[in-house]
Amino acid sequence: MYRCFFKRVLDIVCAFLALTVFSPLFFALMIIGAIEMKGNPFFTQERPGYKEKIFKLIKFRTMTNEKDENGNLLPDEVRLNGYGKFLRSTSLDELPEAINILIGNMSVIGPRPLLVRYLPLYNAEQHRRHDVKPGLSGWAQVNGRNTVSWEDKFKMDVWYADHVSFLLDVKIVLMTIGKFIKREGISSETSATMEEFKGSQEVAK
Repeated sequence: MYRCFFKRVLDIVCAFLALTVFSPLFFALMIIGAIEMKGNPFFTQERPGYKEKIFKLIKFRTMTNEKDENGNLLPDEVRLNGYGKFLRSTSLDELPEAINILIGNMSVIGPRPLLVRYLPLYNAEQHRRHDVKPGLSGWAQVNGRNTVSWEDKFKMDVWYADHVSFLLDVKIVLMTIGKFIKREGISSETSATMEEFKGSQEVAK
């Protein structure tokens, strides 16, 4: 009953409250972002959601569109400016995802929505992370986020999909608040962002 009905009701309530309470901050970041990013303050990208249905994720832009002489985007660590680092360290870049939650593409809690191009790289078990809606925060995010391997992250995503419950979601929310205060797990040890997933090192099941 929780997974099928009450989780969605709570998602709507939480997303509506977030957009209402943080609306002044939301509009302030829109204006500052337009200045710092020299254009559109929003970043939208197609991501796979529940049952791998594609939707457009909405975030505040944290990287500029600076390119080299050949027209190629510069590396992430170059395009990630001071303002972008601030947004990521405070997770404020994810505030617009409340819109995704409100319209039903996402949930407050669930596996993070990753890139569409990763879909063919998952093994059978890893595909099961899409048996639930993607979330603003999730079990993997409060247990390492970008500091754990892709395989471990996917195992935690699948574990969550198999154990969804109200109490588990409350636990993850409380752990997320703790991570937010401590600003833990934002970046991996070897990259400004999480390294690209290039396929599982484990044998597909």
